[in-house]
Amino acid sequence: MKIIYTDSLVVGAGLAGLRVAIASKERGLDTVVLSLIPAKRSHSAAAQGGMQASLGNTVKGMGDDEDVHFQDTVKGSDWGCDQDVARMFAHCAPKAVRELANWGVPWSRITAGDRQVVVNAEKVTITEAEKAHGLINARDFGGTKKWRTCYTADGTGHSLLYAVDNKAIEMDIPVHERIEALSLIHDGKRCHGVIARCLITGELRAYIGKATTIATGGYGRIYEVSTNAIICEGIGQALALDTGVAALGNMEAVQFHPTAIVPVGILTTEGCRGDGGLLRDKDGHRFMPDYEPEKKELASRDVVSRRMTEHMRKGKGVDSPYGPHLWLDITLLGRKHVETNLREVKEICENFLGIDPAKDWIPVRPTQHYSMGGIRINATGESPQLAGLFSVGEAACWDMHGFNRLGGNSLAETVVGGMIIGKYVADFCEKNTLEINTQVIDDTMSKLQGEIDELLVGEGTENVFDIKLAMQRIMMDYVGIFRNGPELEKAVSELKDLLKRSKNIGLKCKKRHANPELVEALRVPRMLRVALTVACGANARTESRGAHAREDYPQRNDKEWLNRTLSTWPDENALEPELHYEQLDVMKMELPPGYRGYGNDNAVAHPDTAAREAQIADILAKLGDDADRFDKQAAIMPFELPETLRPRNERLSDTSLVSGEK
Repeated sequence: MKIIYTDSLVVGAGLAGLRVAIASKERGLDTVVLSLIPAKRSHSAAAQGGMQASLGNTVKGMGDDEDVHFQDTVKGSDWGCDQDVARMFAHCAPKAVRELANWGVPWSRITAGDRQVVVNAEKVTITEAEKAHGLINARDFGGTKKWRTCYTADGTGHSLLYAVDNKAIEMDIPVHERIEALSLIHDGKRCHGVIARCLITGELRAYIGKATTIATGGYGRIYEVSTNAIICEGIGQALALDTGVAALGNMEAVQFHPTAIVPVGILTTEGCRGDGGLLRDKDGHRFMPDYEPEKKELASRDVVSRRMTEHMRKGKGVDSPYGPHLWLDITLLGRKHVETNLREVKEICENFLGIDPAKDWIPVRPTQHYSMGGIRINATGESPQLAGLFSVGEAACWDMHGFNRLGGNSLAETVVGGMIIGKYVADFCEKNTLEINTQVIDDTMSKLQGEIDELLVGEGTENVFDIKLAMQRIMMDYVGIFRNGPELEKAVSELKDLLKRSKNIGLKCKKRHANPELVEALRVPRMLRVALTVACGANARTESRGAHAREDYPQRNDKEWLNRTLSTWPDENALEPELHYEQLDVMKMELPPGYRGYGNDNAVAHPDTAAREAQIADILAKLGDDADRFDKQAAIMPFELPETLRPRNERLSDTSLVSGEK
C-alpha cells in the first residue's frame, strides 16, 4: 500500500483548490493537490462573464461598496445565506481582484472619456472619469444595483485559472493529475485524508494530511443537460456523504442558467445580457419587461429562468427538433463589441451552431448550471461534524449563496473563499499534529479494494451507462426549474430503484488499469446518493425559495422554512438520506428577511423579523449621527476574518467620478 503524507491535502485543482493550496504553501506547509485532469483544464476555465467585487471604479459602479454588495448577495440568496459569510466575502472580494491583478490577470480596464453602452435596449454614452483611467472595469450583471462584475472580455475564468495555476507552479506546489479520490479516511471524529485511484494505472493510494480540503466543484452532471464540465459529477459531495458523519447542506438548491445554447447546453455568459443583450420569443417580442418591468433581462438568474419557462409554456417558444427555445439577441451590441468583449460566445456560436451572433439571434433556454448546495462547512471552511475536513468553492455549502447565486459571485467565491478558508486551513495545520492509526487506512483501503474487486469479478448484469442516463433524465424531468409533490415523489421512488440496481452492475471490460467503464461503475452509485439528497430535500421543502420553486407551494415561507437542509447518509444499505434542519437566526441578521424585488411579495413572514428590525433601528439610534457605515455595520452584526484580511478597502471617492449619461 502506497501512503503519501503531507500537511495540507487539497482535492481538486480548480481556482478554489489552487487558492487554498497557495495559502498553505505561503505558510511553509507541505501541500499536495489531487486532480482528475491537468489543472488548467479545470471547469473554472469555463467561467465567462466575470467576478463581482465592489471596486467602484466605473461611473456605473459609483457609490458601490461592501454594504451594497452584501445586500445584493443576501437578497439574491432569497435570505437563505449565512450573512456572516456574505459579509466576509463582500469585504474580501476587492482584495482578491487586486491580488489577481498582481499575479498577472489582464483585467479589462477603463478608458477615460466617452464610451457607448447599451442600457435597456438603448445606446447611451457614458463618460468615465480621468482619475479612473487604467483602473479595473466592471460590467452589469443580474440582481445587482451597481456595475461590479470585473472581467477579461468573456474569458474571465480562463484568465484567472491560468494566472492562479502559474502562481502555484511558481511556488512548486505539486498537482497529482489523473487521480480520483473515492473515499475519505476518517475515524468518525477526524478526517485524515483520502484513498484515491490512479485513472491510468488503477493503483490505489492513501493520501494522508493534517487537513483535507474538498474543492471538486458542483454536481451538475447528475442532470442530463448541464453547462457543467463532464467531470462535475458530485463525487466530492459523495465523499463527505459516504462518511455517514459529515453533512451536506441545501442540496435541493440547484440553479438553472437562463441562456445555454440549444441543444448542447453550452453556456452563453450573463455578460451578454449585462452588456445589453435581449431575450425574444418566437414572434421577436422582447418579453422580459412584461414580467419584470424594473430589472427585465437583468433580474436574478432564478427569476429569469422561471419567466422564460413560463413564457414557453404559453406557446411562445420557438419550435425545434430539440424542444422549444427562445432567442438571445446581442446583435444590437454591434460587431466590434461582440468580437472584443464576447469573443468566446462568438466562437461557441460559430463552432456549435454555425451562426454569427453579431447578426443572428442565438437559440437559448434555461439549463442546469450551478450547485448552491454542497458539503456543509462553517465560516472557517471546516465541517462541523468531522474535524480536519474542509471544503471550498462549488463543492461547499459555505453558505454565501443560500438558495440562489448571483452571477459573478461564483467565480468570486472560488478565489475569495480560497483566500479566506486557505488561511484557516493553514491555521489548522499549524495547530494540529498528524496522528493516525494505520489500521484506519488499511480498513478504508480494503473496503474500496473490495468494491473494485466485486465489480471486476462479480456476476452483475446491470449496465452502468443505462443507469446513469436514467438518473440524469429523472433529475431533468422531475427535479428541474419548477417542482411539485407528485413529480418529486416519483423522482425519489425511481432513484431508489436505480440505487438498488446499481448494486448489481456488471462490467464488460475487466481491466484494472485505464478502464472508463470501471470509472463509471465506481462513480454512478455515488452520484445516485447525491441525486437522492437533492430529490429528497426538494420533496421535503414545502415552500419556494430562490431556485427551489414549488408549483404546489409558491410562497416563500420564512415562518416554517427559514432554515438550511442538512443531509447525511445513514449506512451503505440505506436508500435515502436522513434530513435535518439548521435554523437561521433572524435576531443575528444584519438584513432581516424582506421583499426581494421580483413579482408579488407573497412571503410568509418570520415572527422575529419585526423584532429584529426594531432592534436594528434602536442600535442605529443609539450610535447617533456621527457613526459611519463601518461603525453601524459592526454594531449590528460583527464578523471575524483573519487579521491580514481585515483592513478596509480603498476606492475612488464618489466626488472624483463626476460623469453621467449623455
